[in-house]
Amino acid sequence: MKEVKLLSWNVNGLWALVKKAVKSELDFYSWVEKESPDILCLQETKATKEQMPKKLLELAGYESYWSAAERKGYSGVVTFTKDTPIQVSYSLGKKEFDNEGRHIITEFPNFILLNVYFPNGKKNQERLRFKMEYYDAFLTVIENYRKKGKSIIFCGDVNTAHREIDLSHPKANEKISGFLPIERAWIDKLLELGYIDTFRYFHPNKTEQYTWWSMRNIGARERNVGWRLDYFFVSNDLEKYLSNAFIMPEVYGSDHCPVGLQLKF
Repeated sequence: MKEVKLLSWNVNGLWALVKKAVKSELDFYSWVEKESPDILCLQETKATKEQMPKKLLELAGYESYWSAAERKGYSGVVTFTKDTPIQVSYSLGKKEFDNEGRHIITEFPNFILLNVYFPNGKKNQERLRFKMEYYDAFLTVIENYRKKGKSIIFCGDVNTAHREIDLSHPKANEKISGFLPIERAWIDKLLELGYIDTFRYFHPNKTEQYTWWSMRNIGARERNVGWRLDYFFVSNDLEKYLSNAFIMPEVYGSDHCPVGLQLKF
């Protein structure tokens, strides 16, 4: 039996994170060494591989795969893995999505993993439209993989809280992007198609479980006024391998905290 541990974290600037200590007094490198995930997915790196310190690029025991946005200091994702992927892709098949450096697709023997930083729709209607189009294009891609008999895991900042239990003030945010009916309906559609929200699979009714706290709301994290925006979803053929899913609010260093998934193959 092989156990696989995956962690995902929107770091809100990777360069800043590797320079500052998290509140638990572990720096980023010590945290990775302590947790020792088989795969670590980071989002919103806001950097290219070339801008990163040598120590990060040579992170002991890991290979890394990077996707950066054409726009400097924006978006970006990186996947660190102990095992070499069978293949790696950086495309959803549409240039306007690929240009923003929001996704990396890595294939392993037991699953295809998509590390994704989904768009935010709060800026204006145009960005909300872009977000919904990205959602639809992404769903088409993962469904095409499933038609080929592939098992799917995807993780990252989905930028939508699914249900009222997933944010502190649902009524006050019903007309705010991140909790709009059309955004939440996309997650409903995922579940209907047979994808599993792994955290809710293990903790269906657990309240006050958040992964993001607004820095504009002073003291929001200390008061735990937050949203659950970060997820691990799996296709339902992987259900029998699920071992655990969790949130790590004790880990500081970003306005998001890491989330995790464990499987036993």
